[in-house]
Parts: sequence; C-alpha cells; structure tokens
Amino acid sequence: MNLIKSTSTFSLFVLLSRVLGYIRDFFIAIYLGSGPLADAFFVAFRIPNTFRRLFSEGTFNAAFVPSYSAELIKGKKSANLFANTIFNLLLLVLFFTILIIEIFMPLFIKIIAPGFLNNPEKLNIAINLTRITFPFLLFISLASFFSAILNSHNKFAAAAAAPIILNIMLIICLLYAEKLNYDLVYYLSYTVTFAGAIQFIFLLIFVKKYFIININFNFKINKKVKNFFSKLLPSIFSSGVTQINILVGTIIASFQASAVSYLYYADRIYQINLAIAGIVIGTVILPNLSRHIKNNNSLKTIQLQNKALELSLFLSLPASLALMVGSEQVTSALFGYGSFDQVSVTNSAKALFYFSLGLPAFSLIKIFSTFLFARNDTKTPFKYSLISVILNLIISLTFFPQVGFIIIPIATTISSWFNGIILLIFVTNKKYFKFSSNFVMQITKIIFSNLIAISVFYFLISFLSRSLDYFNNYKFIFIIFIVLLTFILYIGVSIIIKAFKISDINLKY
Repeated sequence: MNLIKSTSTFSLFVLLSRVLGYIRDFFIAIYLGSGPLADAFFVAFRIPNTFRRLFSEGTFNAAFVPSYSAELIKGKKSANLFANTIFNLLLLVLFFTILIIEIFMPLFIKIIAPGFLNNPEKLNIAINLTRITFPFLLFISLASFFSAILNSHNKFAAAAAAPIILNIMLIICLLYAEKLNYDLVYYLSYTVTFAGAIQFIFLLIFVKKYFIININFNFKINKKVKNFFSKLLPSIFSSGVTQINILVGTIIASFQASAVSYLYYADRIYQINLAIAGIVIGTVILPNLSRHIKNNNSLKTIQLQNKALELSLFLSLPASLALMVGSEQVTSALFGYGSFDQVSVTNSAKALFYFSLGLPAFSLIKIFSTFLFARNDTKTPFKYSLISVILNLIISLTFFPQVGFIIIPIATTISSWFNGIILLIFVTNKKYFKFSSNFVMQITKIIFSNLIAISVFYFLISFLSRSLDYFNNYKFIFIIFIVLLTFILYIGVSIIIKAFKISDINLKY
C-alpha cells in the first residue's frame, strides 16, 4: 500500500464531503442562525450524526477489519459467512433499538437535551424532529458495515464518497428555504433519513463484488462473532471519544440559550481538518498495519506507524495554529451572514479557538488507537477514553455555572490531550511503537515550516482586517485567498527543507 496516495484518494472525497457540508451549514446559518429552531434541529441532527461518526469514521473498521481480514485469509466463503452473521445481527439490534427509542423519544430527548425542559415549544420540536431523523441510524450503520468490507479490500473511494450524498440532498432542500419558512427544519429532517437510505443503496452497489447479502436470522453466534462484538463496543467508545465528548458537551450546553448552535458551528469548522489528519489516515493504515503485525513484519510496522504519525502532525498542526490565530475571522467569513449575527460569530469563534487547541490531540487519539486496534486491542483505548470522558464531564459540570458554554471546548481539549498522551505512553511502554531515528528531525522541520506559514497567515489577517470585517459581504473570498496562499507557502517551505518529501509519494508501506 502507498500511504500518501491512498490517503490522498480518500482525502479528496472526504474533503469534498466536508466542503459540501460547509455549504450546507452556510445556508443553515443564514436561514436558522443560532435561535431556538436551530438548537432544536441541531439536537435532532446531532444524535444520528454522532452515531454516524461513531460507526463510519474508522470505529466500525477498528473491530471489523482485523477479524474480517483474518477470515479472508481462510477463503472468501469463510469471510462471507462471518460477514453475513454480523450483518444480520446488526440489522436486528439496530431495528429494535430504533423502535424502542422512537416509542420513548420524549424521555430520550429529555436526557439528551435536559436544558430544553424550560422551553416546552423547543422541546416538542426537538422530539418531533428527532423522531424523523432517527431511522438514519439504521441506514448509515449498515452503510458503514459495507464501507468496512470495502476498506478491508483496500477500496476506500466509494466509502469516502458516500457522505457526499447527504450533503448534496440537504443543500437542495435548503435552496427552497424561503418557500418552506417554519417548516424548513421538518423538511431537512426528512431529507436526513432519506439520504441515509440512498447512501445504503449506493454502497450496496459497490460491495456486491466482495459480499453477497443473505438475510437469515437463523444464525449461530460462534466464538468469532462474540469476539467481534466484544471488540466493537470498546472501539466505538474509544475511537469516537471526541464525538462522545462533544455529545456530552451538547447535553450540558442545552441549558444555555443558543449554546448548542455555537458549538455546532465551531465543531463544523475544525472537523474539516480532523477528518483528514486523523480519521482518514487511521482508516487507511488499519488493513495493512493489521497484516504487517500478523506477519511479524516489524520493519514495515514501524515505518507505517511513524509515517502515519508524521503525516497526521504535518496536517493538524498548521490547521490548529491558523484556527487559533484567526478564529474570529474564519468563523465570520464562513458563517457570518443573514440570521447569523455578530454575537453568534463571536461566541462560535471563542468555542473554535479552544477546540483548535485540541485539534492535534484529536488526530493523535485516532492514530494511536489504530496502532492498538491493529493488534485486536480495543479494551485499552476504551479504558483511557472512559477516563477522558469522565474528566471532561467533571470539568464541564464544575465550571459551567460560572463560565457558561465556553468551558465545554476547554474541557474537551484538556481531556483529549490527556487521552492522547496516555495512549502514547502505553504504546511505547508496550513496545507496540517506537520512534524512527529521523522522527525528531522531521518534526523539527514540520514545526519550522509551521512557524513561517503562521507568521505570514497572521500578517495577512492583520493587513486585510477591513476586508474581513463582519459587514463585508466578500469576506469569504478574502479568507479563502489567505488560506490558499498560506497553504501553498507551507507546502513550498516543507518541500525545500524536506519536512515533506515528494519521493514519499511513491513509497510502499
């Protein structure tokens, strides 16, 4: 496998999906802003979308790919039998889970958004919208199952492209926003579930070459299946710890008016980089890393792990620094239009600043967890993730009454750095990972490239401050210009000082 080429292919589709996701949220910001309707919709959208991220962004892969790859070695028949058993079990569990939650949706929303209890109208809207969006969980989870099969065969493009469907359909719906008015949130919710069904069908077409569905509930839960599910729940929790922390934050933020919306918009901005710097790299390396470990190929294992870590930092550090320096300007340029007023921009920018401090940590958690997932160890990341979530909860609940919603991104960042550092200590102590001889030199070069790029970024932000003012309708063009110019400079400097080597594009890991 060529890490950079595979990552680039996957990243291209993921980036396209995130850009379309931004366009979607841009229209939502214009028409809904950060008011009560926006809060209700974001709760309804956050719940199935969190499950989507928990299942699809490498988490399901972590438990499934090593087990399925082991069955593939035995033969296609054995792999297909194992996969069908998992598929049928998932179908049953998901169906009854959705049915139960649909019945008890009022109680469920009171748990997920307890702050809405003070506003009965907002609470009722959230209940109705979540009832509409929740079946999305069934389709997207099964679609993630198909993605894991494709990834096991080193086919990443279709799985990465699938989320584009949701964003395109939501954008089409938003184009009719002015005609829909109050009903817009309901149409958006129906679109979410319908898009999930289309994604399921889309991936089903691609997975047919490798897997034939056989719906049969007369199956046997053997040792291999039990082993898979014993790994799945810990991997969902550990690989999705950032999303769980954000969901915890959403629950707490529901007690403050518009806070759910502020956090949502901030989350959307930094997630663009996290998708590539952590999720994509972790997903791409897992199949081959699992094979290298099974074959006791320590040289290839060390090379792949170091390059993955290096590439993750190469991508996450500049984004982290840029969002810290220009959080206000970036938020204003991306969302500061229509109903999204200056107060919304300022509050979302504050959240973005503190989220950006944790961006490298969010990526490192994905990478280090993958090192353990490749060894069929999902319990260790689960243990540390559980401690991280508890730490996040303690900090948030302790300081929320005094500080308000801004403590949520601060707590998420602190708990994520704790999680990332503890995982690093564990994998090095267990000798699952060791730094290559040139790793320190490469990171030093990456830091140097970042210092030059961020200095230019800060200068451009300051020099073009009037063009980036909230009331300038063309501020989006200027921020894109600044980001592209800085990124080109960053890549150029990195190539010159060999922080990024063009020859790595052709290396096999």
